[in-house]
Amino acid sequence: MKFNPALSVAGAILLNIAGSFCQLDVCGKAPLNNKIVGGEDVRAGSWPWQVSIHLIYGSHFCGGSLINKDWVLSAAHCFQDISASGILMYFGRQSQSGLNPNEIYRKASRIIIHSNYGNPAYDNDIALVQLSSSVTFSDYIWPVCLAAAGSIFGAGTESWVSGWGKLQSGDPGISDILQEVQLPIVSNSACSTAYGGIATVTSNMICAGLINVGGKSSCQGDSGGPVVSRNGSLWIQSGIVSFGGSKCDDPRYPSVFARVSRYQDWITSNIGSNPPGFVAFNNDGFRSSLNLLLFGISLIFSIIPFTFSLYVPS
Repeated sequence: MKFNPALSVAGAILLNIAGSFCQLDVCGKAPLNNKIVGGEDVRAGSWPWQVSIHLIYGSHFCGGSLINKDWVLSAAHCFQDISASGILMYFGRQSQSGLNPNEIYRKASRIIIHSNYGNPAYDNDIALVQLSSSVTFSDYIWPVCLAAAGSIFGAGTESWVSGWGKLQSGDPGISDILQEVQLPIVSNSACSTAYGGIATVTSNMICAGLINVGGKSSCQGDSGGPVVSRNGSLWIQSGIVSFGGSKCDDPRYPSVFARVSRYQDWITSNIGSNPPGFVAFNNDGFRSSLNLLLFGISLIFSIIPFTFSLYVPS
């Protein structure tokens, strides 16, 4: 068969585009997730992109998120002095000790840590882990969508953190059952004020929590795991669990995460073919939500006023 370089290049481009579209078509769907409030055990399949990362001859030490069939997104600080041959990743897992009938596992073939990680401390806290072989998607194993460059997660945006981390600072070990907690996004300015001189909050970070209220946060063992927000029917990852106060339940300090939208180019350039599904998220926070609500109410009363009487409770 005659080889045509021009057609070959065009074909490669089309395959890359098709792969990207296909990934975007599947990411972020969690058909078994029907949660409305958080802070409790997770039902199997609720967060199908959740990954449990283990030392190959040990236990869970960090979380991660499945972003396509071959790659996991996690935190750089999880892999200091750890080689790819030293870890094992579990997908579809709910319990760390019980039976997990929907679970599979993979070894790692490569770990990529951001070259500018840690200056200042925990800045660029992001890493990619390549699987030794591809996973097959199911209701319990599914890739998450990633926040596209320029995405906005304003203060008050509803977010969810999941992981097997400690339930409180004094606990001797991690949680056995996968946990979830709902947290509002905290503006970087408020987050920086809360930490004062203890830690530097950069534009590569995003914060969430209940300042001066506490009771809900990420904790030791949750590192590397995903922070997600819903956009219609899709779940979009905004952050990667990075750090918090010296005590994870200290109400003075929100949890801090690597801001995923800052790394779209870094992620795609390192993964190459079949990039993750990047989705734009735009929520200015409380104000934009209120404006949207007021606009909707105004629209209802100005365009179809008669429908209101049909839905007044008797």
